[in-house]
Amino acid sequence: DALWNHDDDQGVGALRAIEQAGRDEFLMVGGAGAKSAMDAIRADNGVLKATVLYPPTMAASAIDLARALGQGKGVGGLAEFEIPSSLTLYSAVVDKDNVDQYLPTGFI
Repeated sequence: DALWNHDDDQGVGALRAIEQAGRDEFLMVGGAGAKSAMDAIRADNGVLKATVLYPPTMAASAIDLARALGQGKGVGGLAEFEIPSSLTLYSAVVDKDNVDQYLPTGFI
């Protein structure tokens, strides 16, 4: 069994309640990439086992796309003249195997 928490900061309260209830028969995955979540993943002594990053690069890419759209330009690196109607950006999953790599990007 698993619990998904959409926001690492909101998950702090959920984690405290889980600890106080003595529950550990499931795992928890968070979202956003808070430093506190990454520290918990690194310690590996609770139910929080992973978080999904929403990196600031996504916002930077969105601004670049909006600028290109406003200027009537295409997207650099793509052969198309129009901006694609859909674009999916990578969102890393951080777990105990790669937490050290992403820890510097964790927000406080």
